[in-house]
Amino acid sequence: MVDFHCHILPGIDDGAQNLSESIEMAKVAAQQGIRTIVATPHHKNNRYENDKQSILARVEELNRVLQEEKINIKVLPGQEVRICGELVEGYDLGEILPVNHTQYVLVEFSSSHVPRYTETLFYDLQNKGLIPVIVHPERNQEIIENPEILYNLVQKGALSQVTAGSLIGNFGKKIQKFSFQLVEANLTHFIASDAHNTSSRTFNMREAYNLIQAKYGNDMVYLFEENAELLVEGNQVYKEVPERIKKKRFFNIF
Repeated sequence: MVDFHCHILPGIDDGAQNLSESIEMAKVAAQQGIRTIVATPHHKNNRYENDKQSILARVEELNRVLQEEKINIKVLPGQEVRICGELVEGYDLGEILPVNHTQYVLVEFSSSHVPRYTETLFYDLQNKGLIPVIVHPERNQEIIENPEILYNLVQKGALSQVTAGSLIGNFGKKIQKFSFQLVEANLTHFIASDAHNTSSRTFNMREAYNLIQAKYGNDMVYLFEENAELLVEGNQVYKEVPERIKKKRFFNIF
């Protein structure tokens, strides 16, 4: 199993705080059946700044430690990039690290809104040969209130990733329900953990896949699992035709 969104690198963001926590996260991931993890520290926000080269060095070091500890996990490099108007410029300057050096870039919105320039920015990214993958759209208040935003972005070539914890209800019933609506409308293409630790924000991948299997059958599980593998290899992922979600507006759910 591949988990391509995980904050396992030690001491650089709100994920693992030290090497011991990174090792413990890797052990829990292995117990879940995960064999490949993409380390995706926050690229840049008000609290952190993790450039491409430092991430590459830290991934190499963590792989060495996991090998010494005999933990059967391979860590690949990546970044979770908060959307900003300078994203394309950052890529041109070599600051942005797509997933495992592929064409797929993990793009994060704030929890409250989607910038008006998003569609134009995604168009510019795609002109660079990149494919934006919107992480945890199910936790964005504006998308919850107006799913048409996500539909339009997916229609125009973006992909999205739902968090395993959202599917099993860790962020509340409304977000859980909306997550399944995204699955049913073909508006999400991947499941990943967004794990930060082994307690409050752990992996939950096996539990999420068990729920997907119970609701939709094995074919849907295979689709999500294979898409994650295709993504880290830089291959084209499977996409079904997206559908609109007709939804009443939710307010004050956070």
